[in-house]
Amino acid sequence: MSKIKIKLRDSETEFEAGVSGIDIAASIGAGLAKAACAVEFNSTMQDLRVPIETDGALEILTFDSKDGKHAFWHSSSHVMAQALMHLYPEIQLAIGPAIENGFYYDVDIEHVFTPDDFEQIEAEMERIVKQDIPLERFSLPRDEALSFMKDQMYKVELISDLPEDAIISFYRQGDFVDLCAGPHLMTTGPIKSFKITSVTGAYWRGDSNNKMLQRIYGISFPKKQQLEDYLTMLEEAKKRDHRRLGRELDLFDILEEGPGFPFFLPKGMIVRNELESLWRSEHYKAGYHEIKSPIILNRSLWETSGHWFHYKENMYTTIIDEEDFAIKPMNCPGALLVYNSKMRSYRDLPYRIGEMGLVHRHELSGSLHGLMRVRAFTQDDAHIFMTEEQIEQEILGVIRLTDRFYSIFGFDYELELSTRPEVFMGDIETWNKAEEALKKALEKNGKEYSINEGDGAFYGPKIDFHIKDSMGRRWQCATIQLDYQMAERFDTSYIGADGEKHRPILIHRVVFGAIERFIAIMTEHFAGAFPVWLAPVQVEIIPISENHHDYARQIESVLYDLGLRVEVDDRNEKMGYKIREAQLNKIPFMLVVGEHEKRDNTVSLRSRVKGDEGNMSLEAFIEIIQQQIRDKTLPE
Repeated sequence: MSKIKIKLRDSETEFEAGVSGIDIAASIGAGLAKAACAVEFNSTMQDLRVPIETDGALEILTFDSKDGKHAFWHSSSHVMAQALMHLYPEIQLAIGPAIENGFYYDVDIEHVFTPDDFEQIEAEMERIVKQDIPLERFSLPRDEALSFMKDQMYKVELISDLPEDAIISFYRQGDFVDLCAGPHLMTTGPIKSFKITSVTGAYWRGDSNNKMLQRIYGISFPKKQQLEDYLTMLEEAKKRDHRRLGRELDLFDILEEGPGFPFFLPKGMIVRNELESLWRSEHYKAGYHEIKSPIILNRSLWETSGHWFHYKENMYTTIIDEEDFAIKPMNCPGALLVYNSKMRSYRDLPYRIGEMGLVHRHELSGSLHGLMRVRAFTQDDAHIFMTEEQIEQEILGVIRLTDRFYSIFGFDYELELSTRPEVFMGDIETWNKAEEALKKALEKNGKEYSINEGDGAFYGPKIDFHIKDSMGRRWQCATIQLDYQMAERFDTSYIGADGEKHRPILIHRVVFGAIERFIAIMTEHFAGAFPVWLAPVQVEIIPISENHHDYARQIESVLYDLGLRVEVDDRNEKMGYKIREAQLNKIPFMLVVGEHEKRDNTVSLRSRVKGDEGNMSLEAFIEIIQQQIRDKTLPE
């Protein structure tokens, strides 16, 4: 039998052709074979059981990796589906993928699932897991696959959409078979700990014209302690839920009169305005010019940009003077019109313009979630027009700018390069050039990055920033998209040193992303206890009795004149009650003033972090708070 060379992480080893991923894992160690969930061979994720016939690079994927979790959770969805089939033989199964945190299965059944059903389903799942049932992959031609799944209407529809000559893969685990491309675990046994978390409605294929199915969510882990830690994290997440904190702290709300269209309240506007002021200051220093483009523009513009053909189902449209118009879902075309408003020279490049632009996108009602997923939001879009020689320095400049922003909030982040999707504009050669340019900039930046194959924008590859919050959750916020296409579509040009017209290359980028979503992430990250510079109320003055109201007002006036956000709580309530309420409102500093403070012209300082900090002069307190605001000090 012929030999093949397999490059592992730190070595290269010869194996017999036809060796499987699980065999290679076992040759390294029994512990690795036990922990293995799938493999990545030559950048393609596949089953541990698939024979390997050629030379290549192999990585054994465990639950500690993103793709390993995907295989583990996908297998868990099959276990849940098998349990549902045992308990409810009449059930119709739709799809059951792994998601970012766990898995779900969409099902069609008259029985309406509630949390009361979860324990019974989990018990049946446990029985299946304990049997350590092997998962076996097999394939059928399309006509045989249709016959094989004839009793499952949603599977039949999925198979019918595939080409007639398609060979369709299935996975069998005991008495359960599912239509699936995989990869999956070797057996059900490793799924030691799991929990069904919720059930919601979901339209079949995400189309509101289709039937509403029931979507059952779950989570699973190889160890019981991991599940316990996850459930503890969920409890903490509930306490930090931005929707609850937004209402309690009078920051923002979503009202039934505007589903998906957020209302920002006065205190929330303070947070928002501080973020926008930071954005403007940092972008001015980085050489950006701020613009404002219209919210509604005509159909011909969106046809030119390609959005009318690629994105129309997510756009709100209207008719003005018998002509089609659309509310902008993105700011890019407006920026191109600004650039094209006059002829540019190579001496003008790079030309950087930024906009806090309000955009609207039609999201399904079931996907709306507080400020995280809305229908109207403000993107801090910026566009850089440049020559090909300037790409690297401009990409690096955006990375440095984004790094500076995130360090202010204490966010760590990971970088991810997303490459050409299946549906794209332009030619492959240009795409390859754009992807290579981003790779070179990332390598020069020096920070590790991962590659997300096929997830680029339809007009160009992109770099995404995934920030990590105080609970370890990851959020995609900033993005840098390199675009060779739009300048061509908009006939955008500059006059080069040779006196001829040339096409500029375009960077689309955001730092906050959607400012609404960033505020939601930040609210949960800080649990509503914002740094002093962001806090809607920075100082609460609490007079002990009515005799001290005048002194409290004098202090308020001094602090107000210094630009501090200050309130006096002169209600006829006990001091302890007022202090507790200020703490619940997450106010960074409380100044308690009574007879002693009034006589000595001092204040008694209580801070949100340290509690009672004792008596001090007003000047000393002012120095403390101003220093924290200047330094944008993070809460301890």
